[in-house]
Amino acid sequence: FIRDVVDHLPADGVLNVVDFGCGKSYLTFATHYFFRNVSGRDVRITGLDRRQDVVDTCSSVVRELGLDDIQFSVGDIAEFQPTEQIHLAISLHACDTATDDALAAAVSWGTDVILAVPCCQHELASQLQKDRQPLFSDHGILHEKYSSLATDAMRANLLECAGYNTRVMEFIDMEHTAKNLLIRAIKRTSSDIVTTGHSREQMQAFCRQLAIAPLRLQQKLEEYGLL
Repeated sequence: FIRDVVDHLPADGVLNVVDFGCGKSYLTFATHYFFRNVSGRDVRITGLDRRQDVVDTCSSVVRELGLDDIQFSVGDIAEFQPTEQIHLAISLHACDTATDDALAAAVSWGTDVILAVPCCQHELASQLQKDRQPLFSDHGILHEKYSSLATDAMRANLLECAGYNTRVMEFIDMEHTAKNLLIRAIKRTSSDIVTTGHSREQMQAFCRQLAIAPLRLQQKLEEYGLL
């Protein structure tokens, strides 16, 4: 998936990457290997997680491997502020609205490419009135699945409104994990001609249909003045 978006990253210089909610950082180290060893690019990667223990573990691996271009920090996604332009932001299974914080932060930085695999989308499920979609809501598992799909559809729409060409695609086979949707967002260039008015109207109509308040991603993007 990263190879597919390389052409949308700067062709020269150091690539700055942030991995939100990196956990044990299998993805972080694989991304580093891809850029440095496969693509021959200079890269600086920051892995961010709330848990001190996993950050300590990942930092020890960095020291063991003698790497000086990858670091791990303890911190909250919504509060992290980079000191340089971020070119690629990735987020693998950041739980519930942590995915929205990651998406909003990446958009606010003008990140070139965002790759996010959402997880545990509970925000909409707790808002959705049972009588709005009774065919789904009469069954708990369907209510959850519908809410998850609707949440990711809204996220994709909001990223479009915020200036990104967005696709939702299968991330991995269902036999490995049910959380298998990837949101890929590529920042539009000045040469792209896109009208976002229709996307905004679709979002407003969908929210009215479901009788819900704006979700966290919309709130954050509006707070940042990006919608």
